[in-house]
Amino acid sequence: MYTLYIANKNYSSWSLRPWVLMQTLGIPFEERLAPFGAAGNPHDFRTFSPNGKVPCLHDGATVVWDSLAIVEYLAERHTGVWPSDPTARAFARSAAAEMHSGFAALRQTCSMTCGLRVRLHRIAPALRADLERLQDLWQEGLERFGGPFLAGNAFSAADAFYAPVAFRIQTYRLPLAPAALAYAERLLGLPAMRNWYAAALAEPWRDAAHDGETLAVGTVLEDLRSPPPR
Repeated sequence: MYTLYIANKNYSSWSLRPWVLMQTLGIPFEERLAPFGAAGNPHDFRTFSPNGKVPCLHDGATVVWDSLAIVEYLAERHTGVWPSDPTARAFARSAAAEMHSGFAALRQTCSMTCGLRVRLHRIAPALRADLERLQDLWQEGLERFGGPFLAGNAFSAADAFYAPVAFRIQTYRLPLAPAALAYAERLLGLPAMRNWYAAALAEPWRDAAHDGETLAVGTVLEDLRSPPPR
């Protein structure tokens, strides 16, 4: 069985991608969660990950790191990771790769923190440009392939790569068109996403660096997380 190493569900957007994909497609795996900066866990995670980052997938003696590499490794072994139709598959791969390497302003301004509700101080031009591109990409996929997912009627790796964006939309109440908001709501409603969210709220850990990023860009309106232990 696969072993998937992840970090805090409240913060770790990169961990969410392969986790939600494997959960939704029914690919069995054992979860190993190493909190950011927690006592007894190395900050760089190099005991299980060659680059010291999460996620990292172990398949026996084979170790695969980076979310996109993990997805491609799984695609070689399981159906449904990418759409079967070549045109839809090309779009899905392109959309996932764009999320993997792009949307810098969205990442930097709106770090993932599932349990908070935040009002941004401002929406800078770079963030607005990212949101416009996000809307265009989602609209193209939904219209070309008929929805309800980005590349057709089945959840694929393309949707998994945008799952963290759905949490960001919920946290920061990002201004998007109704169709984009509806797609984000569909992602949030998936059983795997609901399970991730519930676990994120229940986590006892806090990470000062991640929380500091959020406080620097907005005002916290609500904290839905369980109180940390005293």
